[in-house]
Amino acid sequence: MDFSSLKLFNSLRKDTRRQFAVIGLGRFGRAVCETLHNLGYDVLGTDIDEKRVAQALTVRIASSAIQLDSTEPTALKQAGIFEFDTVIVAIGNYVQESIVTTLNLKEAGVEYVVAKASSEIHVKLLKRVGANFVVFPEYEAGRDLAYRITKPAILDRFELDTEHSIVEVIVPDEFDGKTLEELEIRNRYGLNVLAVGNEQKFIVNPTPTQRLHKGLAMVVIGSNKDIKRLPI
Repeated sequence: MDFSSLKLFNSLRKDTRRQFAVIGLGRFGRAVCETLHNLGYDVLGTDIDEKRVAQALTVRIASSAIQLDSTEPTALKQAGIFEFDTVIVAIGNYVQESIVTTLNLKEAGVEYVVAKASSEIHVKLLKRVGANFVVFPEYEAGRDLAYRITKPAILDRFELDTEHSIVEVIVPDEFDGKTLEELEIRNRYGLNVLAVGNEQKFIVNPTPTQRLHKGLAMVVIGSNKDIKRLPI
């Protein structure tokens, strides 16, 4: 299972939000544009760099793309950006421009603004000016690497908040051949098993009689403290 970027795209996934504007067409912005566009959403990409805009149109990673300076409220208004329900500010490496753009959007009444940050201070400033959701890709990538190095049995991890996560783990040797009922994972560890399987197929919401085996993975949800108690 792949939880990469799950926080970001789950934060965008609402039935009433079918149109997105992405401001900033660097690597991060292009990835967001392309993914949303491939999912079938109407996406407007913008950048101050005309070459990036032209490239976005050439490779068709967005429904449309225009060149504009997002720090200018008039430019945003003329482009119709304020009419979008959701706008992603993907210019995290330019702190001042990122903050001013986010502020412009919120002051104009944009309902939902997602912003990319490049530092912890940047995260705080973006939240202060009204960003509804802030992503910090470099921090998240470093944290995930640390988990992979120290806990190789954890295949994937999605943090729900600072204290709770969903993790995909290799079935421990101690669980081999036993059913979920026999293991009493919820009573013993305070965790709920969401799925069991492998890359080809997962059984979602497995029954208590589901038997675990070496080579399989299981997806569990619970507190980070309880997840650490698993024999992995």
